[in-house]
Amino acid sequence: MRAALFVTCVNDALYPRTGIAVVRLLERLGVGVDFPAAQSCCGQPQYNTGYRYETEPLMRRTARAFAKHAYVVTPSGSCAAMIREHYPRIGRKAAAEGRGSELADAAAALAPRVYELTEFLVDVLGVTDVGAYFPHTVTYHPSCHGLRGLGLGDRPRRLLAAVKGLDLVELPGAEECCGFGGTFAVKNPDVSTAMGTDKITAAAGTGAQVLCGADNSCLAHLDGLLRRADSPMRALHLAEILAATEEEPLP
Repeated sequence: MRAALFVTCVNDALYPRTGIAVVRLLERLGVGVDFPAAQSCCGQPQYNTGYRYETEPLMRRTARAFAKHAYVVTPSGSCAAMIREHYPRIGRKAAAEGRGSELADAAAALAPRVYELTEFLVDVLGVTDVGAYFPHTVTYHPSCHGLRGLGLGDRPRRLLAAVKGLDLVELPGAEECCGFGGTFAVKNPDVSTAMGTDKITAAAGTGAQVLCGADNSCLAHLDGLLRRADSPMRALHLAEILAATEEEPLP
């Protein structure tokens, strides 16, 4: 089996270790990984800010970049949700405006092939124990797009629970938003900070060493707040935990 990695622009620019971790993990599980160099931003920042027409060229580019791949895997629930939920809406609106079916056809062809990482592991590969080793206490924050948009459910927690040496503790108020919300954090910084502070306070109360999540955008927000609070806890993407083994531990 082969799959394409949709690394996302946030990970590519700021968290390359997450992309590397996904490749290590998938290859360990017998999946060949392709990286289409033509991939770019999926258009989520533009679309969420109300610039639908400016999103369309990025939608076309993304559809072309992954046209030949049966599986497109991304370590980002928000970007997966953008393609699966919003690309079809953009296509329908373009068609309703009399601009043809090109975008709707592109969305229909791409959306069913896009998987958030934990979906791909559990639903496609049929695994929860990926052979990982991470001897630390971890609490998990489910980001809104994965929780509500994609309906990831307990997939991430099942994967974490199977990691050797990992002590998974419950996060109080786990389903509450962390306050990031992309441009929401820019437009409403005080509210965003207050929500994030509630989240890291709840996480600190668990005694965990690591606050884990599946979206680096939310983790960037939370890790910034943790560092400002001089907390010893650190935020870490789930892929990096799953990629770690006894032979090749997390750096």
